[in-house]
Amino acid sequence: MDKIEKFKTMEKILREIEDLKNSETAVIKKIGQIETENMNVNVENLDKTLNEIYDGVYKNLELVEGLQTSFTETVADFKTKNNITDEMLLELREA
Repeated sequence: MDKIEKFKTMEKILREIEDLKNSETAVIKKIGQIETENMNVNVENLDKTLNEIYDGVYKNLELVEGLQTSFTETVADFKTKNNITDEMLLELREA
């Protein structure tokens, strides 16, 4: 795999990590919605289990955000070390 292809694959991975982060965020929001609904019915087991799920999802979100930060730096370093310019990438996308 040449440097440009590797860089493009790395960019794709970054987009997928962003998608994963958005998915985790959506799960957290959904848990909040269910917790709000549960205030009306007050089911204790539901509240307890949702809290456990929330804790796990929140930890996952933190891990994904850390991964996103470190991998973004990795991609930027790769781009710099291999002298990949935005112009080069633009030419490839237009071709």
